Amino acid sequence: MFAMSAAVRGLDANNRSDVRAGVTVDIGGIPILLRSSDADFRSMIEQRYSSFVNPAALPAYTFDIDLRSASHGSDDDAIAFTRGSTWFVQRGDFQAEWDVRSRHGVVRQSANPYSLDTVLRITHSLALAAEGGFLLHAASAVRNGLAFVFAGVSGAGKTTMSRLAPPDATVLTDEISYFRRDEHGYRAYGTPFAGELARIGANVSAPIETVFLLEKGPENRIEAVSEITAARALLRHLLFFANDGELVTHVFDSVLNFVRHVHVAKLIFTPDARAWELVR
Repeated sequence: MFAMSAAVRGLDANNRSDVRAGVTVDIGGIPILLRSSDADFRSMIEQRYSSFVNPAALPAYTFDIDLRSASHGSDDDAIAFTRGSTWFVQRGDFQAEWDVRSRHGVVRQSANPYSLDTVLRITHSLALAAEGGFLLHAASAVRNGLAFVFAGVSGAGKTTMSRLAPPDATVLTDEISYFRRDEHGYRAYGTPFAGELARIGANVSAPIETVFLLEKGPENRIEAVSEITAARALLRHLLFFANDGELVTHVFDSVLNFVRHVHVAKLIFTPDARAWELVR
């Protein structure tokens, strides 16, 4: 299934016969250098991730991208698993692997952005899991220097809340919210992973004030929820792909710790801008 381990062990650019320039995409303060010998593909990366490109950042991970003809589609779920110190990720449209010690890897995919989006999401989900953070299927925005998160199933109102954000709010994402721990608690970061709004989020971060569990209703109001209810809801919306029991347990514990330190409440709202009157 995978025959790239030798490639991972020989990723040092000085040992390669082809010259590969790269683009460093810095999401959530974890820069990833994406190297390719295809200038058009590098240009696509720069355009797609635009404000998240940071050539001055020291890469936390480096991936060499080997472009190939498209084979299977991307309808299947991605799977991720480990063998020794190497992570393997597979979906019909790409294969990837990287060594956790050297933080170097290889991605084999066609020249489309969707495969790369998935590789980046999975890489970040694994990197965050190791430090107590995670990715959540949720919208988020910054207002008055604080981050507010809007989580819910498809159709619950994540895109609506993002679209109706007032001028003094900065949308971090309408699709994938990005949480990291720091010495003060938890911060939310902008991501370039666009949802229905088809625009990338702002490359800024802020301390998380509240996570709202969205529910449409006839009026706008906030309801308290218990920690266990909050944890169950967040686990339903968690983005995590790895088939690794120890890491799954670690992510579960991370969510429990998160709801102990971050306010989580239910936001019942009418689908109009008045809901933002409660988000302060």
